[in-house]
Amino acid sequence: MDIKEIQNLIKFVARSGAAEVNLETEDFKINIKTDAAYKTEAQVPQMISVPQVAQPQVAAPAAAAPAPAAAAPPAAAESTDDSKYVTINSPMIGTFYRRPSPDKDLFVNVGDEVGPGSVVCIIEAMKLFNEIESEISGTILKILVDDQVPVEYDQPLFLVDPS
Repeated sequence: MDIKEIQNLIKFVARSGAAEVNLETEDFKINIKTDAAYKTEAQVPQMISVPQVAQPQVAAPAAAAPAPAAAAPPAAAESTDDSKYVTINSPMIGTFYRRPSPDKDLFVNVGDEVGPGSVVCIIEAMKLFNEIESEISGTILKILVDDQVPVEYDQPLFLVDPS
């Protein structure tokens, strides 16, 4: 099994939502674990503890909320406009890179056209550099993540106008 096949296997496991996959042949053994199972467990205690602490704090900001609430409708209108756009999400946890190497050009910029199979970024996971390809055709409207920053599974990376 070469590195490209391993990268494809990691992408497949990340997209499938499986918590763990074991693959064993005569030549090698691979065990891939995702944090999908751990995220759910970690979020439940936070949800239980947050309401207990947040209830007294919510009352105080609510009194000061009328002024910011007036500014909220324009922001809400912008978010409804974004509904016609499609996001390209991270298929795995790792470090986001916008270029193949420091001395090379960026994969995509705002305004660039992409199509299915176009490489839009690289995500490094466990010293493996995985090329992330667009699954849709369209124009890049926003780049939602800074270069060389850690990203989570299913985190939006790019906003694309499919028209």
